[in-house]
Amino acid sequence: MQPILSLDRVDLNLKSEAGIVNILKNISLDLPEGKTVSIVGPSGSGKTTLLMVLGGLEKPTGGTVTVAGARLNGMDEDALAVFRRDNIGIIFQNFHLIPTMTALENVAVPLEFAGVADAFTKAEAALTAVGLNHRLRHYPGQLSGGEQQRVAIARAFVTTPRLILADEPTGNLDADTGAAVTRILFDLTRQHGTTLVLVTHDAALAAACDIAVHIRDGEIQGADKTRGVAVQELPR
Repeated sequence: MQPILSLDRVDLNLKSEAGIVNILKNISLDLPEGKTVSIVGPSGSGKTTLLMVLGGLEKPTGGTVTVAGARLNGMDEDALAVFRRDNIGIIFQNFHLIPTMTALENVAVPLEFAGVADAFTKAEAALTAVGLNHRLRHYPGQLSGGEQQRVAIARAFVTTPRLILADEPTGNLDADTGAAVTRILFDLTRQHGTTLVLVTHDAALAAACDIAVHIRDGEIQGADKTRGVAVQELPR
């Protein structure tokens, strides 16, 4: 079976006053469809940058990135935006909701961009699925952090993408709220058969995933039997 995510010898270098900084170094990685995957490592190791490369939000300096059979390197910004709209949902640590829009409007935005006729009906169903049918017309500033993250999760899933990318999805939440948000995230992932890739410092959240990818200093640590990738199968 073709992997949903494939990186082949990916580098990402940035220029600085001190010279070239190597953010990602020769990363090769295959991830199977329908799995939950954690990207773990110390601060500054390149975890979030790797996630952004997987979503086409950062362009690598070298190597190839293939997502759902499409090579992202060959796409311009417009093509990447359409590809993300149709295939990828992204959840940010800081929620990134539009403050002047209600919860319902925030979730409907990607559907409206896709030209879906019943965007608000589907957005309401997505918010109901995360337990927010009583908050449809509330603005982000009127919602708690956990509620804002649930709106962001509903927005990510509403287009039924094949891939969800989440950057520290519980990082700004207290332990109890984070656990509740995690349950919702994993429940929706199972219901939709989606592939979930998340960056986290939370050991319990990482351990809940099917696969852990360890990164340090921009490099994947360890090796599996086929691609030179550190992939640890975790007990359930």
